[in-house]
Amino acid sequence: MFKYALTLVAVAVLLQPAAARAETDAETCDRLAAFPDDPDKPAGAAGNRYIPGPDIATAVKACKAAASAAGAPRRLWFELGRAYEFGHEPARAVQAYRNAVDMGSTSAMVGLGAMQIKGSGVKANPAAGRALIERAAAAGNPAGMSDLGALHGAGIGGPVDFAKARTWFAKAAAANYPEAMFQMGMMTQDGDGGPKDDTAAKAWFEQAAALNHAGALERLGAYAEDGRAGPKDKTAAIAFYKKAAALGDDDAQEALRRLRCPYSLKDKNGKVVGSICYDGPD
Repeated sequence: MFKYALTLVAVAVLLQPAAARAETDAETCDRLAAFPDDPDKPAGAAGNRYIPGPDIATAVKACKAAASAAGAPRRLWFELGRAYEFGHEPARAVQAYRNAVDMGSTSAMVGLGAMQIKGSGVKANPAAGRALIERAAAAGNPAGMSDLGALHGAGIGGPVDFAKARTWFAKAAAANYPEAMFQMGMMTQDGDGGPKDDTAAKAWFEQAAALNHAGALERLGAYAEDGRAGPKDKTAAIAFYKKAAALGDDDAQEALRRLRCPYSLKDKNGKVVGSICYDGPD
């Protein structure tokens, strides 16, 4: 009887719903602040290119606690740097990135390099910033390769070199980095460092758009609206613009306003005083 009673109790316990396991600080930090293309990112974390405003305080708190723990991996210091950067605390972001760089994080090299180039949270030092980004690119970091392409294209830390810019963007694009795909599209569209080719540019934008790159979606909207590298298609243009606008692209938002309010009302002096808009189905 005693044994039987124990068995019943054990069964009753097993049938109770299991309590949800609390998320650790490291898991919260990864969920909110991991970067999708960080080579150190855990396989189970999707990562975010942008940390939404409502999540920043939680990310800072969790990443600070996780990074401060004994034996914390370098990715957590990098993620803390991102949380601080999105929280507009550049000096603290710089220090967190430095800690991650000292541990060998190539993503932190990119983050710290960009801040040194801009002079954000630290005295501007374009040469030092570029050197860090070059280290990351040489190590195969996709963001580093893309940023190095941008530095060559803009002539920061050296002369403008569109050929080298394309080379680095192409390497980053091959690593599935959407910003590099978008930049390849822009260079091909404008004929920088190679022949001008709208069809090839559109193909680059389509690759980046498939990865939800807002700028690429805006470009596809413009191409559809203008009939560039294909027929004019206002419906498709609006659909692309809507996706880009939802991701925060200002040009796409302006394009939607323009398409919905195509006629301006002007006073006798030619000053725009209003618009005629269509709010029906697109």
